[in-house]
Amino acid sequence: MSLVSEPDTTSYEDLLTLWGDLESSLGLLLTVPESVPDFAQKIRQYDRWLQDLLEEDADTGLYLLFQMAGTSIAGYSTTHALVCAALCHIIAQEVKLPREQRDSLIAAALTMNIAMTALQDELAEQRERPSVEQQSNIDAHSVKSCLLLARVGIQDELWLAVVASHHENLPLPVPGGTPDPGLRLTHILQVVDRYAAMISPRRSRVGKSVTDSLRVVIGASQGRQDDVAQVLVRRVGLCPPGTYVKLDNQDLAVVLRRTERANQPLVASLINARGEPYPQPRLYNTTRGDHRIQAAMPSHAVSLMINHTVMLQVARNHPPDML
Repeated sequence: MSLVSEPDTTSYEDLLTLWGDLESSLGLLLTVPESVPDFAQKIRQYDRWLQDLLEEDADTGLYLLFQMAGTSIAGYSTTHALVCAALCHIIAQEVKLPREQRDSLIAAALTMNIAMTALQDELAEQRERPSVEQQSNIDAHSVKSCLLLARVGIQDELWLAVVASHHENLPLPVPGGTPDPGLRLTHILQVVDRYAAMISPRRSRVGKSVTDSLRVVIGASQGRQDDVAQVLVRRVGLCPPGTYVKLDNQDLAVVLRRTERANQPLVASLINARGEPYPQPRLYNTTRGDHRIQAAMPSHAVSLMINHTVMLQVARNHPPDML
């Protein structure tokens, strides 16, 4: 069912269309890379497109990306690449990566699985474990992706190195030190890749909540402080836009916008404690103490169709400082 009636939502319809166009265009590029003239230029164009959309409204971008990643397995490979690129962009801004390194990181995020795009979509749809042949291709995909990128004309050595090593067990960068650029970028991508993969459902398993995904990411740091994971929490939030939470009144809500506090976003209650959908979303700014978030919820906990255009328009009409 649709959550609410539809007001004038032209601007958000445009944003939704642009994000959808970016995803479909990127999907075509990743599916047939060797048939695309000026492949490197195309990737840079999609990077610019991504930046423009996030600059226009980063919370809307995160909302849509987390909804895509958490609620659907269709086009898994492309959605995962887009989510990873957006999170890498946000982290790169926070840690002030040099421009050339930032560009190489985003390009690597978009193309790290390019040699197994079709296989990754196939794996998301199947319930059984990978076959021997599939597992062999999974194990080799980092190197194969690097070689494929070289064949289509990529000469950016940092881009290629990060793609080739994004599944290797590399030492963590030393906090406060001057890390090797390749090691630093690979670590950022590994953190984001792991985090995004955990929240995404597959036919063989449901997605985890964002807090469970963060625990896995932090656990992989082997007890050491991980600056990248901290930046991810600080900039995206413990419960990013587009993810689901349970409030202290037992309502199920969707996060709409971040606030200045990582664990206190603007949320919209969708379902009450009895499991009944609200006719209209109930907005709460959790920084004001109206209600507190009790737990992050995986996407499968909410089986309600949401009109995203309407929800985003509601969020724009009620920014956190107005509630």
